[in-house]
Amino acid sequence: MTETATVPPAAGEEESLRGFFFAFSAYFLWGLLPFFMKAVGHIPAAEVVAHRVVWSVPIAGLVLLILRRTGDIRRAFSSPRTLLMAALTAAIISANWGIYVWAIAADRALETALGYYINPLVSIAMAAVLLREKLSAMQVVAVGLAAAAVLLLTVNAGGLPWVSLVLALCFAAYGFLRKTLPVGPSQGFFLEVLILSVPALAYIAWLEWTGQGHFRFSEPMNIWLLLGCGPVTAVPLLFFAFGAKLLRYSTIGIMQYIAPTLIFLIAVFVFKEPFGGVRAFAFALIWSALVIYTWPMLRARRRLKADR
Repeated sequence: MTETATVPPAAGEEESLRGFFFAFSAYFLWGLLPFFMKAVGHIPAAEVVAHRVVWSVPIAGLVLLILRRTGDIRRAFSSPRTLLMAALTAAIISANWGIYVWAIAADRALETALGYYINPLVSIAMAAVLLREKLSAMQVVAVGLAAAAVLLLTVNAGGLPWVSLVLALCFAAYGFLRKTLPVGPSQGFFLEVLILSVPALAYIAWLEWTGQGHFRFSEPMNIWLLLGCGPVTAVPLLFFAFGAKLLRYSTIGIMQYIAPTLIFLIAVFVFKEPFGGVRAFAFALIWSALVIYTWPMLRARRRLKADR
């Protein structure tokens, strides 16, 4: 008789619990990120992004050393295709970071929350267009409600809610292309920030040389804030990478609403951004779309538990 590898139930539950802790920590930290971005709001977004990149490199590198996965990076550098794909995903995520940093400083946190709410719906729409994946009836309804919300906001504001759309499209494109990168999550993140660190360091050096930079000994608070860009960027991403490995996709899909919900609450109740009737109705449409989109995942989880 052939032996099959099985995971004891206790071990599986322990891994799920660890995965939940990592994923929840990642989304919780992302949800609180607007507070930090407000603190660096007086610094230009491009400079903040450059420091996010530079100070993420040593953290991501240390994690790879601890995990003993540096060999993956050496192999990646011997593959031009991998480097090209990593450069592309790095460019997309840096654009996402830049718009997010600017939007929080410009009192548009609500638009960032909307962007991250509609991101999963944009992802399934992209899969339908690019991969010819067939959408279920519920997914079609969910995407339709999200499109109606965007149209409503467009008509009300006299222009597209471009911050929300660009953030959602950037993150959906990043997730889509990131799957083609033949390295693990933590290795891929290190590779991306390592590639970005070359122009980022050059830009920081130019800013300091011309007197436009904020990394000065005469401004110690700015130094600490810019140094903090590394941990607030790298730690949640690494937590998410570890959590995603240990949890089911449906669980991650449900948990992804933690961050935009926290951002929404902070924008309305702490930053006091305007939230009138039209915006409230648009968000209600989005929340309805997310319930419709998430419901099949919840049913699948219940069915799985019942079968055990």
